[in-house]
Amino acid sequence: MRHYDFLISASSVFALKFSPAEYFALAVFGLSIIVSISGNNVIKGLMSGFFGLILCTVGSDPISGFPRYIFGQMELYEGPPFIPTLIGLFAVSEILSGVEKFSIGSTKITEKVTQILPTPADMKRCMVTICKGGLIGTFIGAIPGAGGDIAAFVSYGEAKRSSKTPEKFGTGMIEGVAAAESANNGCSGGAMIPLLSLGVPGDSVTAILLGAFIIHGLQPGPLLYKDHIDVVYMVFASLLISNIAMFIIGACGVKFFAKIIGMDKRMLLPIILVLSLIGSYSMRNSFFDVFLTLAFGVIGYLFQRYGFPLPPILLALILGPMAESNLRRELVISQGSPAIFLQQPIALFLMGLAVISLLMAYVSQRKVAKRVAAAASETETNTTDKK
Repeated sequence: MRHYDFLISASSVFALKFSPAEYFALAVFGLSIIVSISGNNVIKGLMSGFFGLILCTVGSDPISGFPRYIFGQMELYEGPPFIPTLIGLFAVSEILSGVEKFSIGSTKITEKVTQILPTPADMKRCMVTICKGGLIGTFIGAIPGAGGDIAAFVSYGEAKRSSKTPEKFGTGMIEGVAAAESANNGCSGGAMIPLLSLGVPGDSVTAILLGAFIIHGLQPGPLLYKDHIDVVYMVFASLLISNIAMFIIGACGVKFFAKIIGMDKRMLLPIILVLSLIGSYSMRNSFFDVFLTLAFGVIGYLFQRYGFPLPPILLALILGPMAESNLRRELVISQGSPAIFLQQPIALFLMGLAVISLLMAYVSQRKVAKRVAAAASETETNTTDKK
């Protein structure tokens, strides 16, 4: 137990060394993943990411509080609401795409689920990816305020970068699913490290858990291990049990979930649209959010129609405010001198990782482009020979 306490304490102390400079560098490192998730057209992916960063400028200034580009709509004072924006870009846009496809194909999915658990071969393929994703998620989860979204994107980008077939990511590659989900799950446990050892919540969920601890007269921190070790063990046990419960529920319900998406889309899409709009309205009980969801749905549909990927927009929406606010804070602390970023070893290391990530992603994209061009040339040659 002493060794475990030492590891938790060391991880927490390291996480608390993050100043605004380190958080900005972490955000830049996360944004560098945009190249990896841009698909076959990096330029369009960067344009999508830039559009997401522009959206982040809407709302109040993170330092002065001055409203920017809200056009008299106080609902935008805190920026575009994340959940309605997300629902519009990814749910409503897919509904519009589905409506467009009614006239050119089947409106019902006929495939059936024949396999619930991954095969030993699948597990062998994903084991390295799962281990890397778990470590990435734990590390990012231990950094207060980072969250599972950042962990999932970073892990996915790393899996695509290190894959021998990166061009297949985005087409249902099991390694991509394993990378994102393992990092997301690892982040949940990682966020408990600063909470239990120092009393600092790692994300919004652990912030609620901190309040629950305080209500019951418990103060998370170093003394929690000494005075209430039974509570710590119960938290560990609950994490283990919750993962087992998720596995059982998912395994037992996967066929039922598949039947839902197998419904005729002429029935399914209107139901999804109504539920999406209800979800947008329920966030703040505002019809403005409903109209915003529909507007972003049209934007997302147009982006997909003309080949602009949507994930870079999501990544920019998550990391943009983090990058801007911490950059501004660090410049205020350093009285406007950008040299402060070169004096912080952790920030310098993360910026170096961002540069390496961009270079490796660029090299990977060039290899993919050459491979696709060679395959297309070979196909054209075979077609000509047959004629």
